Amino acid sequence: MAQLILASASPRRADLLKQIGIEFRVVKSCYHEPAIHDESQAESIALAKARSVRSKYPDDLILGADTVVICAGKALGKPRDEQEAREMLMLLSGQAHKVVTGVALVQGAREISAREETLVWMRQIEKEEIDAYVASGEPFDKAGSYAAQGKGAVFVQKVEGCFFNVVGLPLARTVALLKEWDFSIW
Repeated sequence: MAQLILASASPRRADLLKQIGIEFRVVKSCYHEPAIHDESQAESIALAKARSVRSKYPDDLILGADTVVICAGKALGKPRDEQEAREMLMLLSGQAHKVVTGVALVQGAREISAREETLVWMRQIEKEEIDAYVASGEPFDKAGSYAAQGKGAVFVQKVEGCFFNVVGLPLARTVALLKEWDFSIW
């Protein structure tokens, strides 16, 4: 029986899979992510991440994922530094934005992918709050520079759609793809 491999170093994605009891192992993708320009790239990057692991594990089922935040027509990936994290949080402050996650499964020559979109509304965030949040270190490995499941939760007013998508892996969508593959989570 094929083993599920998560092609991601994201501890949040691993935690979400553990939360629903899926057995898997982590193999970090060696795919070098390009700068994100629009939401359509999330699905293709998820596929590229999964494909990069497939070469070493051709018989196993590989799960790749990629998340991007879209606000005011601008794609926000992970911040490169403190200044970029501050700029992203200032852009998100008091605004609604979209979180898009591409999810892909590959095994041998077979591939399937999908994407999930969630709307998130942020409250107005004061400059001092942004500075303190950036200083906490939490924003640095997260698309859009915030963690809705962490300290960044205090900025989120409302979520419309899959909350787990905002964390980094839309669980219902992922399980639906696994079911198409006849991979049982039970």
